[in-house]
Amino acid sequence: MLGLFDKDPEKTQQTLVERERNTSNSPSAAASYTSSLDMYSHDSSSSKDLKPTVSITTLSSDKPSFLVIFLTALASISGFMFGYDTGYISSALVSIGKSFGTELSYGEEQFITAATSLGAFITALLSGLIVDFSGRKPLLMISNLMFIVGAIIQCAAESVWTMIVGRFIMGFGVGIGSLISPLYISELAPSRYRGRLVVLNCLGITGGQLIAYAIGAGLNHVHNGWRILVGLSMIPPAIQFVAFLFLPDTPRYLIMRNKTEAAEKVLMRTNPHASLENIKLKILDLQEEDLLSECKNPFKKWWNTVLELHRVPSNFRALFLSCALQAIQQYTGFNSLMYFSSTIFKAIGFNNSTAVSLIVAGTNFVFTVFAFFIIDKIGRRLILLISIFLMTCFLVLNAIAFHFIEITFHHNSAVVLGNIHTWGIVIIVSMICFVASYAIGLGNVPWQQSEMFPQKVRGIGTSYATASNWGGSLIISATFLTMLENITPTGTFSLFAGFCVLSFILIFFCYPELSNLELEEVQELLTGGFHVKRSMQLAKARKNGAPPAIEKDTPESLNSV
Repeated sequence: MLGLFDKDPEKTQQTLVERERNTSNSPSAAASYTSSLDMYSHDSSSSKDLKPTVSITTLSSDKPSFLVIFLTALASISGFMFGYDTGYISSALVSIGKSFGTELSYGEEQFITAATSLGAFITALLSGLIVDFSGRKPLLMISNLMFIVGAIIQCAAESVWTMIVGRFIMGFGVGIGSLISPLYISELAPSRYRGRLVVLNCLGITGGQLIAYAIGAGLNHVHNGWRILVGLSMIPPAIQFVAFLFLPDTPRYLIMRNKTEAAEKVLMRTNPHASLENIKLKILDLQEEDLLSECKNPFKKWWNTVLELHRVPSNFRALFLSCALQAIQQYTGFNSLMYFSSTIFKAIGFNNSTAVSLIVAGTNFVFTVFAFFIIDKIGRRLILLISIFLMTCFLVLNAIAFHFIEITFHHNSAVVLGNIHTWGIVIIVSMICFVASYAIGLGNVPWQQSEMFPQKVRGIGTSYATASNWGGSLIISATFLTMLENITPTGTFSLFAGFCVLSFILIFFCYPELSNLELEEVQELLTGGFHVKRSMQLAKARKNGAPPAIEKDTPESLNSV
């Protein structure tokens, strides 16, 4: 078994090269390791019986350094841009038509909204193909430029199609940022705080939505106020672009580019309390991962990575879970509510629909803050199950309320036949509770996706997952108002509730608990199955202070934090 803590670096390097030579040309090579020792006893009835076999390198148990928090906050500007886009379009859709001299039809509203999702879907896929060649930081900077260009086109738009083009280009930036920002954060974050730090990106999303709704409410009666709302969106990406000119990429990427000295400096700055010996060991861990995936031909390396993502069972399970969670986030209807909340509230009779939407966005932000403090304590799995169960309940309540209002959507107007006062209040309350339920779990956990993948396939794996999110967003945003017209609001929200029920079943049986685990341990859990019960034992043991460990010394399990 490879000793991760060999004091002789040359011996470690030689062992790695020998093992790579033995396994690189054999599809069944990984299977030859299956007789290795288990990470923990499978027969243990209590987490106290779990005993580690092989340790892995952790740099420090201290809280994240100031630099890590600063870099996380800076990367979370991408999340803010994502959220601001969602928030401002909801407010702008109510007043854009006045500037263009015609009332927007529901079809035009859907085209304008879906354009960003289409652009984001394309770049989320493409970014995954080049992220390991270009680096995390340069892609984030490119996303800033795309966002600014898209915003300029929208500000100058005098027609629906010009607006759609601007939204489409802005989508390029949003798609890149939504993929790279969580990846950048997770590669810098200590495993113990990884969940919380990635939630900061989600706080950026919800904070962006809240600020966009607040500004939109203030500009609601200002002539061309929506142009000001869009123009303000250029400030955050400009700040992020300038700041990243002076800041580093992640140690993992620097090692992949053979910039060992630079990676060591970043590790020392982000882990100021770690000993030099542990820094060196971490460098060896990262080099080990890179050696196992080394290939001189860039296209061949990319193709081999795609094949490994699909052919290695643990990688494919990670891909399945991450794509499923991102799709669930969309098909349960949350973002359709955020995109069209002002339209919905206007339809059911609220004069200041943007102000009501502001309450919804505020709820999302507050409960995302709440999730920040509890996600690593309660655990990803449990908080997801609670979140989706509550979402189902409030979607059903929404469907019932819309049934009694008897509202009919047609072209660009809505006809209300029932008692709007009583049931309108029920709709608002149930939507607020639905948003709160979403924010504590489903709004955050899917963006932890990068922790499921080993370094070799992480870029492409996370791009597939992010593309699943934007693909779902594209479908829902392009069809939501049409569904309201054709299957009624009651049918639409009942459909979302049905997706929630299916999602609950999937997560209950297939999603393991990943809180507090090292990335090596996550891959071990996904080797040979989903190991839900075992994951909960392991997470409990790690929460109680058990040291990290890996089960088998296989290429699948060599993923450092």
